[in-house]
Amino acid sequence: MNKIENTNIAQATAHFENLLREQLARAEKMANAQPPKDFKTIDKITVGFCGGDGIGPIIMKETRRVLETLLADELAEGRLIFKDIEGLTIENRTAKGKAIPDDVLAEIKTCDVILKGPTETPKGGTLESANVSMRRELDLYANVRPVTVPEEGIDWIFYRENTEGEYALGSKGIEVPGVLAMDFKVTTDCGTKRIARAAFEYARKNGKTNVAIVTKANIMKKTDGKFSKLCHEVAADYPEITAEDWYIDIMTANLIKKGRRSQFQVFVLPNLYGDIITDEAAEIQGGVGTAGSANIGDCYAMFEAIHGSAPRMMEEGRGEYANPSSLIKASELLLRHIGMTEAADRLTDAMAACDKEKAVVITNHKDGATCKEFADYVISKL
Repeated sequence: MNKIENTNIAQATAHFENLLREQLARAEKMANAQPPKDFKTIDKITVGFCGGDGIGPIIMKETRRVLETLLADELAEGRLIFKDIEGLTIENRTAKGKAIPDDVLAEIKTCDVILKGPTETPKGGTLESANVSMRRELDLYANVRPVTVPEEGIDWIFYRENTEGEYALGSKGIEVPGVLAMDFKVTTDCGTKRIARAAFEYARKNGKTNVAIVTKANIMKKTDGKFSKLCHEVAADYPEITAEDWYIDIMTANLIKKGRRSQFQVFVLPNLYGDIITDEAAEIQGGVGTAGSANIGDCYAMFEAIHGSAPRMMEEGRGEYANPSSLIKASELLLRHIGMTEAADRLTDAMAACDKEKAVVITNHKDGATCKEFADYVISKL
């Protein structure tokens, strides 16, 4: 072994030790977390709006207009406060060299919940995803994504662990130039148990009888093996619910198997697999533009569209034809989270009516409706 190799190994070992200490500290912090926020005890709820990049500000503007119409009384009475948060843009994040600049994060933390447009993450480099950073900084450990296709008997809800796995350390790998590169994956006991508990609690409260635990535990024996084992430990507290193990590869096949897929109900799965499979599920529903996403922690929550910032649409001058459905559906999840169930039901019914009638259809091209026209259509159905 030559001197250069020894140096690389020493540097990598020191780097890994720092990562391990960071993750042990994070695990200890989780073990001493505060009790979840109870919105029934909060007189004024502050909702922050982050437009993001690309089509983000366009779909955010129209989604906010829908919410302002739906929640006019609550806003007038001061029960809700809407707050614009500037600076979560690729230009500002790049200029400051931070996934979420400090002043923007401080503003976000003044809000109880956040509605966020898609944000761009550069390929390569060291700038971390704003989503990953926000989930970590606010400890938004549960990524919740519902998918429904009633005519096919599909009523799925995915509980994706949101702060661990490959995403927690994916920007902190090591490289021996010209030879190899390694990234890391982390699974903690506390992190796994709390996402499992969230999934099984949802199943119990909503009369579901089956939870699919999706991993690749036959290959990733330490991390995914731990995830599966701990989920089954939590499942023991819910004897009325069947917990089934599935590997991620066969589950991706099952979701497109029409004779099988309607049998699934609730899914709980690690971060990376959840990211991939929920996009597949959204496509079955009608595309990633049709699905909303909740990112929930004990103190904060962030709700977003599951699609990206669509730079190609912007480059081609089609931004105004972007579909706001995903962000509108995310706002429905936001309303349910803060206890405004009646308003959420009204929004759900309005979106369902629009989907059924299809009097105004968005195609993301100039042969379809604009984002504003679709928002007007939703407002007319409230």
